[in-house]
Amino acid sequence: MSSPFVRRRGRALASMTAAALVAGTATFTALGGPASSAPAADCADPFPVADLAEGDLVHGLTVSHGTEPDPFYGEVLGVLDDGIAPGLDMIIIDFTEGSEAIEDAGGIWAGMSGSPVYTEGGDLIGAVSYGLAWGPSPIAGVTPFEDMDDYLSPGAPKPSEKVAVDRATARQIAASSDVSAAEASEGFAQLGIPAGVSGVGAGRLGKLSHAKRAYFPKSAYAAGRVSPGAASADDVIAGGNLAATYSYGDIVFGGVGTATSVCDDQVVGFGHPMDFLGETSLSLHPASAIYIQPDSLGAPFKVANFAAPVGTIDQDHLAGITGFFGATPDGAQITSNVTYKTRSRQGSTVVTVPDAWASVAFYQQIANHDRVVDAIKKGSETQSWTIAGTHDGTPFSFTRSDKYTSSYDISFDASYELADLMYLLSSVDGVDLDTVNVTSAVSDNTATYQVAGNEQLVKGVWTKVNNRHPAVVKAGSNLNLRTVLRGSDGTTVRLPYSFKIPKKAAGNRGQVFLVGGNDYYSEEFFYDEFGGATTLDDIAKLVNGLHNDQVLASLFIGGYGGPGEECRGCRGNGVVQKDATLGPADKVVGGYKRLKVLVKPAKG
Repeated sequence: MSSPFVRRRGRALASMTAAALVAGTATFTALGGPASSAPAADCADPFPVADLAEGDLVHGLTVSHGTEPDPFYGEVLGVLDDGIAPGLDMIIIDFTEGSEAIEDAGGIWAGMSGSPVYTEGGDLIGAVSYGLAWGPSPIAGVTPFEDMDDYLSPGAPKPSEKVAVDRATARQIAASSDVSAAEASEGFAQLGIPAGVSGVGAGRLGKLSHAKRAYFPKSAYAAGRVSPGAASADDVIAGGNLAATYSYGDIVFGGVGTATSVCDDQVVGFGHPMDFLGETSLSLHPASAIYIQPDSLGAPFKVANFAAPVGTIDQDHLAGITGFFGATPDGAQITSNVTYKTRSRQGSTVVTVPDAWASVAFYQQIANHDRVVDAIKKGSETQSWTIAGTHDGTPFSFTRSDKYTSSYDISFDASYELADLMYLLSSVDGVDLDTVNVTSAVSDNTATYQVAGNEQLVKGVWTKVNNRHPAVVKAGSNLNLRTVLRGSDGTTVRLPYSFKIPKKAAGNRGQVFLVGGNDYYSEEFFYDEFGGATTLDDIAKLVNGLHNDQVLASLFIGGYGGPGEECRGCRGNGVVQKDATLGPADKVVGGYKRLKVLVKPAKG
């Protein structure tokens, strides 16, 4: 049997499938304005992968502390043909010898992605991008630079998260390195892209579920911010730190990797996607590494501070990210103003990527609440917000005010609704946001109302009615009712409403359904109802829909009702004769009630 690494024009071959995006970890800095000039250029020419041979000695550059790149060394083990994607190979290199930082960390690390790798003669081969899936290892997958400098097509196929290695290839890797065949057989995986978020504590981030709300990252860690002077554009050089963010301000959200090459005010890095966005508008940042955190179970990772943005990452593709120095991207400014007792604060964040509108809106709200409320506590909140932007160039604006009450954490529970709407807005083609302004007033009051029942006005007297004692009304006349709201603090409020009963309903039956605004939308509603195509009109209906301090009363004549809600004696399928919005009340309203209605003929 022949070796899986078969020489062909000096290259080692093996067919594999794809692997995917990775970047490093980071802590973050407060951000200022853009730098006006680009760093020194290297303008490297790519070394053809076809000219590589097994055993070729290589060296690379990367940063493990500060901003100055240090060398590391290795030996080519072979090339996985189509290892990253069809037509995009992966070069396998062993960086075991002569690399102090790699030895100290136990292997290559997240944040090393993009580190340039050169031939003995100094030609640029590619960028460190992938590591063995089993854990820390000096064996790396390298993305060829001859593909990285192409600014890949947005239509390219998305890579998978793991590159498989067959047994023969695993044995070959084991024979050429200190890695066992069992370890090599686990394949190559992303170095990892744990999302760093400044302004929000680790405990808060740990409570957020990607499965429950898709706009939260699958994992995120709390990152810090330091001075904008942590690094400058001059530090973004081949082998130097390169960072990209979705937002900056109160909330810095992004990750740090390594620059592969700089030329003519442009930079190429990472060797894999940031988030596979294609054409995009991420902010480009320098960074300063603090140290490399070892991890015995996964890849080590770089901890670094971001500096002020110095340009724009405008391409995010299979073989890496590219950007330019100078102008920073425009974005939507999300501003939060929170008041609690004598404390208040206004904070803001600029979000440059629409995919991050929802998550950053939530982070901004939580960060500002935590700074002002300064505790996880139950309470109530009155909140107003305005979203302004354009749709296909035409200006639009949404405004809403509402009340929220939580028996555990008002900061969290009052922040989801706006973020959910921002998530829907990000899915509407042609929408571009300018500003989102939120004003919140928090109190310690936790009293709420529940829909407790109904009363009917009969001959001038309000009489209790329910399913056992239904409301009786003549066809063609008004059904005059009021709902009873009972407060958790012992208070009671009654909200009157009325329905005109059609003459044709004579002799039929019906039902009135009442639901408190706080229970009207389930958490699954946004995904169940708007998981597919969403329009701006759909969102406008939500914005103008039922508030948490209101009650929706709906009259059905005929047989509407699900399990346990059947209308015995009703004829027909049942249609909504009329909706009535009751309130607002002075508290959040929850609960659900239904009332049977008997319609008598107009005479008799």
